[in-house]
Amino acid sequence: QVQLVESGGGLVQPGGSLRLSCAASGFTLDYYAIGWFRQAPGKEREGVSCISESDGSTYYADSVKGRFTISRDNAKNTVYLQMNSLKPEDTAVYSCAADCDPAVAEYWGQGTQVTVSS
Repeated sequence: QVQLVESGGGLVQPGGSLRLSCAASGFTLDYYAIGWFRQAPGKEREGVSCISESDGSTYYADSVKGRFTISRDNAKNTVYLQMNSLKPEDTAVYSCAADCDPAVAEYWGQGTQVTVSS
């Protein structure tokens, strides 16, 4: 079965950290750019970060630059999103997809909830 599965979400206080994982099964992540997206209640989906399949180049939204780090471990078929200095406005459902462009992503995960609150 081809799927992406996110994990690592949860409730964290402002200033805290979480590491999200996006694990692939049924296909090899090596050949795909992987994007992280988030959607907060009442807001449009936002591209957070992306990592290329070739040279590992990365993209970050301005809102998370300097706080979030995307990485990939092809041996584990997994992409990570390390989130530090979390803010309440980072609260959202975070999803990974097999492309940096959500309009053409072939595979999507089910999403994981991140809540930043004191």
